[in-house]
This record gives sequence, C-alpha cells and structure tokens, in this order.
Amino acid sequence: MLDVHPGHAVLDVGCGPGTDLGELADAAGPTGSVIGVDHDLVSAETARERLAVHEIVDVLVGDAHALPLEDGSVDRARTDRVLQHVADPRRVLCEIGRVARPGARIALAEPDWDGLLIDSANLTAGRTLTGFITSQVVRNATIGRALPRLCAEAGFSVTSVVASAPVITDFDAADQLLGLRRNARRCLGAAAEDWLTELAAGPFLASCLIFLVVAVKA
Repeated sequence: MLDVHPGHAVLDVGCGPGTDLGELADAAGPTGSVIGVDHDLVSAETARERLAVHEIVDVLVGDAHALPLEDGSVDRARTDRVLQHVADPRRVLCEIGRVARPGARIALAEPDWDGLLIDSANLTAGRTLTGFITSQVVRNATIGRALPRLCAEAGFSVTSVVASAPVITDFDAADQLLGLRRNARRCLGAAAEDWLTELAAGPFLASCLIFLVVAVKA
C-alpha cells in the first residue's frame, strides 16, 4: 500500500517499538530515510535499540498532533491503528499533510469496532461487549469508516479503500488482542465468567472490521 522506493523519506506515525521500521528501511535503501515518531519514551527507546543497525532510521519522541518535522519533508507516511487512540484524528491527518511533499502517499489502517463479532450461543453478551468497547474503551471507535472522509477533509485525494475482516480462532490470542477477559468482566459483571468459560472451551471465532486506506497529497 505504501509503495516505498529507494531514496524515499518515510514517516511512521505512532511507530511504537519499531516493529515495521526495519522493513521500511530495507525498501527505502541507503539513499532513503525512515523516521519513526512515538509519544511514549519507552517505546521510542526500544525502537532505537532495535533499529541501531539501520543507519537511515531515526526515532523521535513527539506528539502526532504536532509532528517534529519540517514542512514538505517526507515522500511516504503511514499510521497503523493509531488514529483510534488520538485526541484529534483530523489534526493528525493535517499534520501529516503538512510534512508530506506534493504527490506523497499515505497509508492508513484503522479498525471499526462496531464490526467486532464474537461467535457465541449468548449473542447478547457479545453485543454488550461490542457496545462497551465502542462507547467506553476506544476513544475513536468508528474511525475506520471515517478515514476516507477525514482524508478528503485534510486535503488528500483518496485512491483506495479496502475493508478486511481478520478471523481469530484462538481464544488466548483474541484475549491478548481484544482484552476479552478484562473488558467482559467490566461490562458483564458476574455473568462474564460463564460466558468466558464457554468461549475458552471452543470452538472459538472472532472477527473485527479493519479499513485500509491509501491517499495522495495533491
């Protein structure tokens, strides 16, 4: 989606511990540059340690709402499940627009938590959990469906919108990714344990809708 070529300057907004920076550096090559930005000091330091072998990678501590970069300085930018958590997604996209060069491509991936589905004989419990996550847990829970509109409002031309619905069949993996136990106990109270026992006994299936958007700065 990002279509990185040698020589590109690539920005990863919300890079976390640098999971994707190495692959971006390989694509940008020795004449390119990769900048990771994250607000968390520990994550940024972890990323620096992990990417120390890549001379073209620079990890900065900063706020996505006020990126520590010059205007028109990057050819590619990405966010992966970051806008769901920020205070103002529009401002973050405008900041990406500020630092992007004309013709720059951005790729965004965000979930839409209304699309969280969990197979269970107790449909009410699953629907209650989905409602709780969308209303109480995730700040911008429906950001996925809003990405094309927000990109257009930020001055980007949207070139691709794809919806994906990954399927999880392992209960423990789903618990780690979705916080099933923690959130079920918060919203279902005493009824949570019977439901969680049913889910853990399997067969288990859960899915969450994710939107993948590519946009270009005019």
